[in-house]
Amino acid sequence: MQPPLPAPRPASDVLHDAGWPGEARAAVLCAGLLLGTSLAVQAGAHGLTLHRVLGCIVPAVLLLVVLLPARVSAAPGRLTVRGPWVTRTVRTDRLAVLVWPVDSGRRLALRDEDGSWAEVDLRVLLANPSLWLRIEDDARASRARGTLERGTPDLARLALYVHTETARSVLKVSGLG
Repeated sequence: MQPPLPAPRPASDVLHDAGWPGEARAAVLCAGLLLGTSLAVQAGAHGLTLHRVLGCIVPAVLLLVVLLPARVSAAPGRLTVRGPWVTRTVRTDRLAVLVWPVDSGRRLALRDEDGSWAEVDLRVLLANPSLWLRIEDDARASRARGTLERGTPDLARLALYVHTETARSVLKVSGLG
């Protein structure tokens, strides 16, 4: 007798960027190493004072802010991008604009009918195909509903790119690429 299949995940599940915890740990590690190294150098060379300690902490915090990636999550009809200071939520089931610039190509910009906007790094979508598929489904629903005013060619071009890169990754991992 075969074991029972796992229950399907409900459609209301929120999808998260699976690589974010590792990237966040790496950012904290780099900032911590900078802080530790600069404190050790200051202690060995001049001794530690409040000003010198603050002078070591500030660059470490700035490095952390620069390296810490935005946290991306998607629920049906909603995309949320949480940065260090700002959280942006876009209704992906009511998209008005979807832009993927040809020249830069590293960020996908989305704006909904309410004027809310967010940008997503393309690496996040390539590393998390389920996130991309949810955004793509909602964008196609917006287009069918007539709310997607600008971005249909970008959506088609981006879909082709993401699906091609995903297939290339699968073939490479399976040893066929």
